[in-house]
Amino acid sequence: MSVRYLSCGDTAFTVEFGNEISPEINGRVMALHAAIGLAREAGEISGVVETVPTMRSLMVTYDPLATSRADLQPRIDAMIARGLPVDAGSRQVTLPCCYDDPEFAPDLAEVAERTKKKPEQVIAAHLASPFKVYVLGFMPGLAYVAGLDQALFLPRRSQPRVRVPRSSVAIAMDMTTIYPFESPGGWHLIGRTPLWMFDKRREQPVFLSPGDSLAFERIDRKSFDRIAREVEAGSFDWSSLVKGK
Repeated sequence: MSVRYLSCGDTAFTVEFGNEISPEINGRVMALHAAIGLAREAGEISGVVETVPTMRSLMVTYDPLATSRADLQPRIDAMIARGLPVDAGSRQVTLPCCYDDPEFAPDLAEVAERTKKKPEQVIAAHLASPFKVYVLGFMPGLAYVAGLDQALFLPRRSQPRVRVPRSSVAIAMDMTTIYPFESPGGWHLIGRTPLWMFDKRREQPVFLSPGDSLAFERIDRKSFDRIAREVEAGSFDWSSLVKGK
């Protein structure tokens, strides 16, 4: 698999692993992201300000007074040549999701009809999908999460909504997402989580991170309302959703 370096001004460059969006390519992106992080912690590399993973590339931002692309690129080439770690120590995150209330899942029946399934089969396929967070974008806290069961692949809605409620769980193409705010949106709404993907009261306002493994746990409306009250009050135990690093 070839690697290509692209300039991004005089303080950054991108390491691109391919032109496709795939688990293998994104795995290499996250592995290099982790390897550079470990090298920085060990004092083996200096001058790197941050690394930003995307679906198929990693942006490396550096301090031009401390280092340069000419210095960093050979070091990164050496990391890749030595072999990147297979397991980057990702978190295992489980999010509660209510699929049962029509208010939360206005597109569930249409998705079932277009995929020639029953609504319960759509829900089961979504729950069983091995999701992985590839990248954050569009708005703070919105994660593009790949791994949707192929049987549920659909293009975006032909008529996007002007307002999608916060915390809606949606699908489109080969991905799922959770809307962190009320916003316009063209994905198919099949459920809602009582959680907020962005909350400035938390030490880390954005909950999901690139590289997270993600699963959904089905809850009923009563449980949804209870968790929603705890989230609103700031008393919800977010650590209960996470395993791993």
